[in-house]
Amino acid sequence: MRPNRPPEPDHALAARLFDILAKETADVAGVTREAFGRGEQFAHDLVAETGREIGLEVSTDAGGNLYLRLPGTGGTGRMILAGSHLDSVPMGGNFDGAAGVLAPLAVAAGWKKAGFALADDLVVVALRAEESNWFPVSYPGSKMALGLLPPETLELKRSDTGRTLRDHMAELGFDPDVIAAGTPQVDKSRIRAFVELHIEQGPTLIGADLPAAVVTGIRGSIRYREARVFGTYAHSGATPRAFRTDAVIGAADLVMRLQADWLRLEAEGRDLTFTAGQFFTDPAQHAFSKIAGEVFVSLDLRSNDPALLEELGPLLEERFAEVEAAHGVRIDPGPRTGSTPALMDPELREAFGSAMEDLDLPRFEMASGAGHDAATFAGAGVPSVMLFVRNANGSHNPDEAMEMDDFECATRLLADGLARIR
Repeated sequence: MRPNRPPEPDHALAARLFDILAKETADVAGVTREAFGRGEQFAHDLVAETGREIGLEVSTDAGGNLYLRLPGTGGTGRMILAGSHLDSVPMGGNFDGAAGVLAPLAVAAGWKKAGFALADDLVVVALRAEESNWFPVSYPGSKMALGLLPPETLELKRSDTGRTLRDHMAELGFDPDVIAAGTPQVDKSRIRAFVELHIEQGPTLIGADLPAAVVTGIRGSIRYREARVFGTYAHSGATPRAFRTDAVIGAADLVMRLQADWLRLEAEGRDLTFTAGQFFTDPAQHAFSKIAGEVFVSLDLRSNDPALLEELGPLLEERFAEVEAAHGVRIDPGPRTGSTPALMDPELREAFGSAMEDLDLPRFEMASGAGHDAATFAGAGVPSVMLFVRNANGSHNPDEAMEMDDFECATRLLADGLARIR
């Protein structure tokens, strides 16, 4: 372990805030912190008030993103942003997103108490609305910060209320017109680095028996959130197979064809995941003795390989046409959304990798299969890096199980790595 490590983060502060968030945003199961709603706003208010108590400079931008600044000592004019998001999926876990805000907050609190600062400003950031189940768009908070959010996004409706993003922002006192104008909320030229800590959302660190990892890159995606397969409603007993256009059979065949493509591409060494996370008939019309005339299905394909994502567009169109011809159904894929892959900065990866070694941790790197705000900053040319914290039982569910010992280890790694950024 290297001498002259930066001061210890305030782990007790983070633990206390985790407990408050769990209690105050609890749902029937887990927590719900809806984007631009009561749960997310409670979390932002809690973090802002804590920042003021610590003595950090607290501000909020026109989109509602929160910044807590520990001024640097070097007069560099630069800043290092460290943070994540505070919203959650409905009835999700308490750590997804929040760990990435409370870790740098604990670092800043420990450093402020010890009278320590970097040459650059350290800015703890809480970005809005990262969980895209609320509004069907990737990373709106970080896009607002960088002036990259398409103005039409403000008219998208929240999944639970049916009200627009613009309405929800205005209700909380933010300024959607400034965001619609594409006005950057942070000066990108001043950002030395963007650093995001996050729980791992899969089992890799559990399998490796390691508390933390440095992330190499973030998969991009192609998503059809509202695809529908149309057939013809008919009687289940009175309609022979030759006279059926069964939407369930068509949708099932589409999913299995895409599953076969995944297996083939994976065997070729290509990076891909495919998920049909929603698959259901129309509850107003379905019945036990009915052939389904409509099926809703979501399609989520992700890859680290930009070339493969380009190939997937025509491949999907081909599969749609094949299924329509095979079963007499019609496929309306609906709007396509997605994101581009993002590689993490090699210099920052090296800084945090060497910090792992000095903290007597094995140097361990892995890719992120899930999307994160770091992808927006990396895609905009900001040097970016992510850290993962070991977490049992995945994420987006109430059973997230990050151990506080692992969080403390990863927060020390965050502090040590931040102190190495030049």
